[in-house]
Amino acid sequence: MRPGNSPIPNLAPMPALIFSARWLQLPLYLGLILAQGVYVFLFLKELWHLLHDAFKLSEQSIMLIVLGLIDVVMISNLLIMVIVGGYETFVSRLRLEQHPDQPEWLSHVNASVLKVKLAMAIIGISSIHLLKTFIEVGALGGLPFCEPALLAQLANEAAVGTGKQCTTLTTQGVMWQTIIHCVFILSAAGIAWTDRLMSGLAARHQQTAEAH
Repeated sequence: MRPGNSPIPNLAPMPALIFSARWLQLPLYLGLILAQGVYVFLFLKELWHLLHDAFKLSEQSIMLIVLGLIDVVMISNLLIMVIVGGYETFVSRLRLEQHPDQPEWLSHVNASVLKVKLAMAIIGISSIHLLKTFIEVGALGGLPFCEPALLAQLANEAAVGTGKQCTTLTTQGVMWQTIIHCVFILSAAGIAWTDRLMSGLAARHQQTAEAH
C-alpha cells in the first residue's frame, strides 16, 4: 500500500524503460523454481535409496545419505531465499504483509540482509559437505586413489563379481576444502561486520537529520 494512497507517478519514457528492465530478471527466478523441482526429485530419489536399502547399508553409509538429504534441504532453503528475497528486493513487491504464511525474515529483507543470510546459508552447506568428507576419510581404510587406469581395472573386476573400491579423496583435497570453508566463514563475518557498520552510520545520519 502506497503512503496516503497516492497515485503511481507517470515516468518519462527513458526512466520507465530503465526501471522496467528489472523484469528481465523474472525468467531467472522462474528458472530457479525449476531448479527447485529438480532438487525435490533428487531428494525423493535419495530417500527411496535409503528406505529401499536400509537393511543392507552400514551405519556410515546411512549417515552419508542422511547428510546428503540435509544438504539438499539446505540448498533448497537457499534457493527459496534467493527466489523470494531476490524478487521482493530487485523486481517487485510480493505484498505479503497480511498473509499468514509470510516468512519472518521477509518483513525486513533488503540487499544487505539478503547478503548476510545467503552467506550464512552457504556456510551451512559447506559445513555439511566438509562433514561428509571427514566421514568418508574415516571410512577409507587404505583404499587406493581412483586413477583412470585403476577405474578401468575395477570396472572389469566388477563385471566378474570381484570388484573392489577406490576413493577420489586426497589429503590435499581435504585440506583445500577445509581452507575454503574457513574462507567462507571469514567472508560472512566480514559481510556481517560491514553491514553492521553501514547500519550504524545510517542510524547516526538519521538522528542528526531529525535533530536539525
